[in-house]
Amino acid sequence: MGANPKRATVYFDSELHRALRLKAAEMDRTLSDLVNEAVQLSLADDAEDLAAFKQRSREANLPFEDVVKDLKRRGKI
Repeated sequence: MGANPKRATVYFDSELHRALRLKAAEMDRTLSDLVNEAVQLSLADDAEDLAAFKQRSREANLPFEDVVKDLKRRGKI
């Protein structure tokens, strides 16, 4: 955890909370460690998605209708 951790109240579904407590105990880690890691992974995934969107921002947009017509024309659907 970072040098200056912040406290937050998070409400979990009871079954999810039980599973997290069991996993934390089995891995000899805290619930906070598991949640922090999950949030970090989620934010890293978002950062990758945003980078990909930016990289592809100059690509031409294809209207859905045109894509479907092309698939039909080529016998794909």
